[in-house]
Amino acid sequence: MGISIGLVGLGAFGSEFADLFKSHPLVDRIALCDMEPERIARFAKKESWRDKFNERDAYDSLDAICASDLDALVIITQHWLHAPQCVQAMESGKHVYSAVPVITIPDSDEILEWCDRLVRTHERTGMRYMLGETTYFRPEAMYCRRKAAEGSFGNFLFAEAQYFHDVEHGLRGVKQHRLVGKAGLEWIEKSADYQRRGILSGPMHYPTHSTSGPVCVMNARALKVNCHGTPVPSGDSYFDDTAFGNETALFRMSNNATVRICEFRNCAFAGTESFSIYGTKGCYLKKNGHKSEDTWQDLWSEKSLSVAEMRDPLPPEVVEAFRRSGRGDDFYGGHGGSHAYLVHEFVDAIANDRQPAINVYEAAHYMAMGAVAHKSALRDGETLDVPDWGRAM
Repeated sequence: MGISIGLVGLGAFGSEFADLFKSHPLVDRIALCDMEPERIARFAKKESWRDKFNERDAYDSLDAICASDLDALVIITQHWLHAPQCVQAMESGKHVYSAVPVITIPDSDEILEWCDRLVRTHERTGMRYMLGETTYFRPEAMYCRRKAAEGSFGNFLFAEAQYFHDVEHGLRGVKQHRLVGKAGLEWIEKSADYQRRGILSGPMHYPTHSTSGPVCVMNARALKVNCHGTPVPSGDSYFDDTAFGNETALFRMSNNATVRICEFRNCAFAGTESFSIYGTKGCYLKKNGHKSEDTWQDLWSEKSLSVAEMRDPLPPEVVEAFRRSGRGDDFYGGHGGSHAYLVHEFVDAIANDRQPAINVYEAAHYMAMGAVAHKSALRDGETLDVPDWGRAM
């Protein structure tokens, strides 16, 4: 039996997922929601959408689509809106998929409060939550989880993950784009209020591309963290609301391993998202970049692996449906080809009444690691406890 899904937010990133959600064989009905009518029209006018989209399923606000009879909502809006909108969706009886991160706002304690509220809302309503964390479905993460399940790492010793993305490589434009329109104007006012109160953000408030890799492979939780930051560039308006340009954190994990996380926004590097994991029997080391055409060295068998060999297989009927969506063999999408997996995981979990892999408990922990790390950096590296909400039942 299929499900009905509403897509909330059809900007540049949301549009990347629209055809994949619409074409999934377990989706019977699709709805569209955006404050900008032309964004809805872009998909509503497509001939290929007529089988699952009806013009009655076009909405101009979250309130309106929450009042519908849809099964689930996919929320790909501005990052400061994610958690509040997901809570509203679950409280209205909708399962919810959220773009990353859980929420980004300057106050670490407020971030942790939203993580707690998401978990409690899920537990109270029974509605599912999934975070669209791309690293979880990168080829190397899928491959390493399989190797971990086989015991090929032995005992985990150390892991390191990093998101190096200098602001000169696209982030300035992204920030400016987010400040236009109604949502952008609201954020300008809200951000100014944080600054008036002396509350400054940091790169660790967008941590999930880094924290998720080691956590999902080792299946361990962070217990404690100490973190240090580097000063922001003088006179650079991009960092006006930011305490640090870069942050480096060291975590003690529940499996006795140590994890080092780097979130850098001011470094001479165009960008990379990667992780390495070391164990007593085997190690995984990413050799270069983050492009989908990279190959990796299997340190267990000393042979090179292609992307296709590292990925988990998608169901054949899903692969065929995604190919027919107009993307051809490029249906995997961006961020290491993770987009197709994210769509399938959420749709399949809701259709089959199970917890998604990146459920609310996993999402909250990925986010809490960064929020507490930033608190530590503000306290000159003081060691702090990382909260844990447990595991999905």
